[in-house]
Amino acid sequence: MVDAFCATWKLVDSQNFDDYMKALGVGFATRQVGNVTKPTVVISQDGDKVVVKTMSTFRNTEISSKLGEEFDETTPDDRHVKSTFTMDGDKLVHVQKWDGKETKFIREIKDGKMVMTLSFEGVQAVRTYEKA
Repeated sequence: MVDAFCATWKLVDSQNFDDYMKALGVGFATRQVGNVTKPTVVISQDGDKVVVKTMSTFRNTEISSKLGEEFDETTPDDRHVKSTFTMDGDKLVHVQKWDGKETKFIREIKDGKMVMTLSFEGVQAVRTYEKA
């Protein structure tokens, strides 16, 4: 379940993230920062809640929720979304919905690394993290 993801993760590789941010409508300046920022992500559990802390020189965020329970989230690029965490087999899925749109982050463990696939309207980015 979520236990496999509970660790401190450091971004080591990012593919197509600029195109993903562009598809979301993220402005040029924010994309430039997003492309060079190497965030550390700490995933943990607090009782029955999943907690995801993202720390970087750009911005620190923390979100937490029970699996399957919708919550309000303000994204690093300042979108106000309704989010949900679920488990799909051994994948941790995070869906954000706003203004009739939807983006999905699928996190999975592959060879000891956390691979996060982000998708929005046919555009995919893949960000790979190693344990810190």
